[in-house]
Amino acid sequence: MFIAHISKENTPDNPECLCRELDLRKIVDERQKALPVEYKGVRLDCGYRLDVVVGDKLIVELKAVESLLPIHKAQLLTYLKLTGIKIGLIINFNVSALKDGVQRISN
Repeated sequence: MFIAHISKENTPDNPECLCRELDLRKIVDERQKALPVEYKGVRLDCGYRLDVVVGDKLIVELKAVESLLPIHKAQLLTYLKLTGIKIGLIINFNVSALKDGVQRISN
């Protein structure tokens, strides 16, 4: 898993490092993608920012926290619903084994 390189070599929660790894593998991504919300015909910028969107198929939210909380899952679920993307990952780099910090969420 190429994400392991990031946790060992770079700033733990830096989306740019993940995006560089994706770029090296020729995988299309967008970072810090703004997510406006449309409400009653008006487009609102609510300040939502998606850490990384991979090929319009996957949202990746990067964290460096003591433990993942329900609010982190709720945040990703909100993003999935608003974008129509079906699958997301929360990656917490603040763990001893990276596999313990990856949580898959589907909408």
